[in-house]
Amino acid sequence: MPILNRAAEMQDEVTGWRRQIHQTPELGYDVFKTAEFVASKLKEFGCDEVVTGLGRTGVVGIIRGNLGAGRTVGLRADMDALPINEITGKPYASTVAGKMHACGHDGHTAMLLGGAKYLAETRNFAGSVAVIFQPAEEGGGGGKAMVKDGMMERFGIEQVFGMHNLPGLPVGQFSTKPGAIMAATAEFRITIKGRGGHAAMPHGTIDPIVAGSQIVAALQTIASRNVDPVESVVVSVTKFHGGDAYNVIPEQVELAGTVRSLKQEVASLARERMEAICEGIGKASGTTVTLAYAPNYPVTFNHPDETIFASDVAASIAGEAQVHRTMPPVMGGEDFSYMLQARPGAFIFIGNGESANLHHPAYDFNDEAIPHGVSYWVRLAETGLAA
Repeated sequence: MPILNRAAEMQDEVTGWRRQIHQTPELGYDVFKTAEFVASKLKEFGCDEVVTGLGRTGVVGIIRGNLGAGRTVGLRADMDALPINEITGKPYASTVAGKMHACGHDGHTAMLLGGAKYLAETRNFAGSVAVIFQPAEEGGGGGKAMVKDGMMERFGIEQVFGMHNLPGLPVGQFSTKPGAIMAATAEFRITIKGRGGHAAMPHGTIDPIVAGSQIVAALQTIASRNVDPVESVVVSVTKFHGGDAYNVIPEQVELAGTVRSLKQEVASLARERMEAICEGIGKASGTTVTLAYAPNYPVTFNHPDETIFASDVAASIAGEAQVHRTMPPVMGGEDFSYMLQARPGAFIFIGNGESANLHHPAYDFNDEAIPHGVSYWVRLAETGLAA
């Protein structure tokens, strides 16, 4: 079954919503204008309930079907942007300096609004659909906050589904897999204290830059020499701050970065090795090395039955050949993981075509994907809640 005619007819309208959201990006939990826009649209569509303030600034709309009582299924989109200066030059580009929708959350929100409008018009299902719009996906844990606020229990949500665009995947295609589909994440900060002095007399110093460089190199051995090659782990140092003058060895250096893995035991091993490396190089160099390690999002784990169901729905829209059911896991993190810990469900990727990558200042959501995304949400609800 191809995309829905009504979804195709709605494309210009949904595109307009997407571009309006794109022009006024908001960060983290401070998505007040976006949440207000979403809530106003849900009320305009005639949702039976529109609840705001969940997980601080999240919004949930409830749409009850016309085919009798039944289960409640949750459909989730994220609303927040990123602290990036946009360089697309589009006429609808961000009007807020230092903020842009560089991950397509504007498109995710617009597509779910399109699905909500369709479902509120037709109500061709039993039970209820909960359309979930969450803040603070980009590192703030808004999904966790909504779960902790009792969202699942309050609305009786039994299954939950999420969707994200994927640059490089052609428009009209979908991709997913059962099991671990996105990585657990952690952040670390390493402080190295030495003894500063003149760069021409390094023998009188304890150089934290040399120690820091050794730590950066040694951290690469976690993936290459400590973790089973068939497993996945990423240890990336993304900050190296120290020194202010070309002829002065500083007192202190700070490193920071991220760890990604698909299994808890691998994450634990990576942390243990980081601690040992910092301790060992600190002793060898005479520096004082302090590691601050903060686990963040858990693994995004697709439940097998729900993943098969989501893939079948995608195939009913795009055709089986356009659905990739065994995609390689992505080492990025995703706080939809918290919702999948609370309820069974699945996370799927939708093609964004040949575009700049996610989190890039030239990225833009491909509006041609909108009818495919709206159709997916509608078919997922109607099929999953068939009378």
